[in-house]
Amino acid sequence: MKSTHLAVGFRQLALVVLLLAGSGTQPVLSQVIDNNPEELRIIDVIEHLGDEIPLQLPFVNSHGDSVTLAGYFNAEKPVMLIFVYYNCPMLCTMVLNGVVNGMQPIDWLPGKEFQIVTISIDPRETPKLASDKKHRYVQSYGRDFDPSGWAFLTGDSATVKKLAEAIGFSYYYDEKQDIFAHPAVVTLLTPEGVISRYLYGVEFKPNDLRLGLLEASRGKIGTTMERILLYCYQYDPDAKGYVVFARNVMKLGGMITLSLVVLLLAALWIKEKIRK
Repeated sequence: MKSTHLAVGFRQLALVVLLLAGSGTQPVLSQVIDNNPEELRIIDVIEHLGDEIPLQLPFVNSHGDSVTLAGYFNAEKPVMLIFVYYNCPMLCTMVLNGVVNGMQPIDWLPGKEFQIVTISIDPRETPKLASDKKHRYVQSYGRDFDPSGWAFLTGDSATVKKLAEAIGFSYYYDEKQDIFAHPAVVTLLTPEGVISRYLYGVEFKPNDLRLGLLEASRGKIGTTMERILLYCYQYDPDAKGYVVFARNVMKLGGMITLSLVVLLLAALWIKEKIRK
């Protein structure tokens, strides 16, 4: 299943321009937008919901070890995949901060209920840079968890592009300005490496992250009540988040009412039997 979110990339770029306007770096982004309109039109996300990503692609972790994506996928945990580059002046940091802020109110931890994989789109970046970035975000998460639960990877250009194409994530490198233009998106995948959901922006509601991971896990994480909660919500592409699904709420309400009626009748029947 494929759908196009052409406006997403432009909204994120516009946001960056507005934010940079107050930081003294507006000319850099303005020149990219003014001088490269054709290239910027490809900054987009084309959703590939239900597609599998190539898990055997080779990367390098923050320790300098060669790894494959398959090492971060197992039969239990959903995966949150984030494309960034570690020297990004602003947008990537905003996305990563948004993930941390959105996950902090949730009891789940990286490496336990889910896995985070962050991948640099800049082939020049090193494991040392990835390690520094990882240390910062493991510390900023604010809770103790196994650091292996949040991977920061680097890779060569061909490998990164192949994965980006599989996910539908497009980006553009402006050599003159030495920056990457890219959309702000988090991709949620099943434990088997199937694309389950895309979450857009630089701020992520805890409820959207919780329900997105729960949906991607296919019921393998979360409590019974959380799984019931997912039944009552549905992802709305227009709202870019999970909204109450009235039909399922009504179904659930009907099931609860029916169950209560059955229990009441059973109690009355038992009481009557005891009297006799």
